Amino acid sequence: MAEDSGLQAALCSEQFGSGAARGCRAAADGRLQWEAEGRRWWGSPGNRGGAASSPLSGLVSVFLPQGFPDSVSQDYLPYQWWDSVQAFASSLSGSLATQAVLQGIGVGNAKASVSAATATWLVKDSTGMLGRIVFAWWKGSKLDCNAKQWRLFADVLNDMAMFLEIMAPAFPICFTMTVCISNLAKCIVGVAGGATRAALTMHQARRNNMADVSAKDGSQETLVNLAGLLVSLLLLPLVSGWPSFSLGCFFLFTTLHIYANHRAVRALVMETLNEGRLWLVLQHFLQKGEVLDPTSANQMEPLWTGSWPPVSLSLGVPLHRLISSVSELQHLTEGHHEPYLLCWNQSRNQVQVVLSQAAGPETILRAATHGLVLGALKGARHLPRELEGLRNQLRADPEKASWAIVMETHQVLDKLFPKFLKGLHDAGWKTEKHQLEVDEWRATWLVSLEKKML
Repeated sequence: MAEDSGLQAALCSEQFGSGAARGCRAAADGRLQWEAEGRRWWGSPGNRGGAASSPLSGLVSVFLPQGFPDSVSQDYLPYQWWDSVQAFASSLSGSLATQAVLQGIGVGNAKASVSAATATWLVKDSTGMLGRIVFAWWKGSKLDCNAKQWRLFADVLNDMAMFLEIMAPAFPICFTMTVCISNLAKCIVGVAGGATRAALTMHQARRNNMADVSAKDGSQETLVNLAGLLVSLLLLPLVSGWPSFSLGCFFLFTTLHIYANHRAVRALVMETLNEGRLWLVLQHFLQKGEVLDPTSANQMEPLWTGSWPPVSLSLGVPLHRLISSVSELQHLTEGHHEPYLLCWNQSRNQVQVVLSQAAGPETILRAATHGLVLGALKGARHLPRELEGLRNQLRADPEKASWAIVMETHQVLDKLFPKFLKGLHDAGWKTEKHQLEVDEWRATWLVSLEKKML
């Protein structure tokens, strides 16, 4: 052992998250000496943390979740970067829109009536409140299933609302109606944006730390908005009195906002399956026998418009909607013992699925896969041999009963689905939960219906 160090063998070591480990050795005088990355400090009651924290580590602790990067998903950092860029651009656009609204209601105009301005403001807020309630009732259950698409929709709608606010002063006769429509859109944005933000936070939190991830996201947004406020204080005096320049700046910030939002949403890698991702993965599996990994499927997932499933799929529908006679119930239950019943309308290419009380996530995933396979009989180019034979039968006999095709696809899925499910597990998909849109209807039926009728 080197004499100049005066150290004995290492006694212990410690590590914070995935950071560099630091070891503890005993010095000749009995004190503890910690070493890490070329630094050395002496342990003592007044120096519990060892060396002083760097400014960078201080910023990490303030604006990033504890345990970063291990405590969040791998897509956290790229998403948050682009999310901060879009928030900054939105803050600048919002300042221009707010200035236009204040001018429109008479701020700075000695002839403007306070009561008229107040009435306009109250009508605007009331319209938005009603819109928030109606939209939450209408689309609230669908926001989890397509969080990325709804997040992008909310931000684009927000830009449209701000554009209406900027243009409102140019049409004084329609000012009140314009700002009411704008506030209605903003309230819809609040519902869709807030709900999808919660869904994305749940995806990013990996250590039961959703509250911490949400709080740090709020801190990041506050910092970005503060920066936007400071820039707005410099910008607004420059554009005041220059409507065309103000409009040009708004379009510039809006372009940056939409681009950053698209990059942020595209950076997300969701490991759970919704209908769009399931269709992409299933289509690839049927054509090539391989299961796409979450990263590849998320990159291919349409955010605006694109390759959506060719079939209209409804999960968890009421049983009374599908049957009106005993024979129809017999057709639905014939040839399988799965805890779901499936009805396929060929002319509309519509699949409706009744779920049993015992249906769990795997059953729902199989039912959705079954419905998409039926849609693939008309939409996909290449299919496995078993399904290709069914498609040829369907082409040769278009009048063949739908329930007969459904029964035969049950038999095909008995072979294909276990392989598909194993491929999903191996590729890294989480199949114990899903983001498929499922209604709350559940039913029970006799497994041996024919024997019971006899």
